[in-house]
Amino acid sequence: MKVSSCMKRNVISILTTATILEAAKIIVENHIGLLPVVNEDSNPVGVIGLGDLLTLELPDFVNFLPDVDFVHDFGAVEDTRPSAKALSQSVETLMRAPITVDEDSSLLRTYALMLQHTLHDIPVVSKAGKLIGIASGVDVGVAILAAWQKVDR
Repeated sequence: MKVSSCMKRNVISILTTATILEAAKIIVENHIGLLPVVNEDSNPVGVIGLGDLLTLELPDFVNFLPDVDFVHDFGAVEDTRPSAKALSQSVETLMRAPITVDEDSSLLRTYALMLQHTLHDIPVVSKAGKLIGIASGVDVGVAILAAWQKVDR
């Protein structure tokens, strides 16, 4: 079975010209965790995720601690927000390189890539490289498990 059989086709994306604040607004309004960044030809050039945006608010010291379990409250830091200057920057300053799969990718290959790169969602591209869908680990995993129902007993 191919990933195109279980992907979401109504994929929400954002152009490279958008700001970080615009990306955050789209993620909030659509309740999504990954936002593909595309060029004018709808080719994915990056991704920006919920975690990427939230790191803008985390204090720098978090990166130096091997364990934050002892921190029960970040205190006054929790009431701060990224500056207007930071939020007005292009999504290109925060986006990561996209890891994508071709629409004809098998479900096991797709799931293996997601595990290897610790992805919850993966953009799906056409043979021409255009963004045509997005698949979650749940989408792929459920499609694999559904095939088990067809096993001869």
